[in-house]
Amino acid sequence: MESVHKIDLYTLCIIKDGDRVLLINRPSNRGFPGYIGPGGKVEPYESISEGAVREVYEETGLIVKNLIYKGVTEWIDIKKNYRSMVFNYLATEYEGELLQNPPEGGLSWVPIKEALNLPMQPWFKERFPLFFQEGTFEIFSEWDSEEKITTKHHVKNL
Repeated sequence: MESVHKIDLYTLCIIKDGDRVLLINRPSNRGFPGYIGPGGKVEPYESISEGAVREVYEETGLIVKNLIYKGVTEWIDIKKNYRSMVFNYLATEYEGELLQNPPEGGLSWVPIKEALNLPMQPWFKERFPLFFQEGTFEIFSEWDSEEKITTKHHVKNL
């Protein structure tokens, strides 16, 4: 098997305040439409946690503190020698004010118990409950870009 040649690093952060979380309602023209946590690509000059803090600030206006690492989500495409890794965090401490015109979509504080009833991407819906469980998780998927099918998928509590 050939080694993976391209790796992209991303973050996703769920901000929890009591029994509610802050979600972005992404419009279709932004890609990945529906409700999602803030996050994005880690820049080459920053650590992964710094990328998470920066992305949350850019998308929400909030500065998160004392991030809790929850796990990693990976997608690999063997035929394209590509791997995408998302480092998932939970934040319960933050400061600042929400942006009035957020760049990625409207911001809403949503009760955790109601969140899964909102429109969201299947991969985010699968991951969402794992942020509130003890410990860390790993989600791994292998994608066949020629056949357009998932050839391997697992969710593990570590």
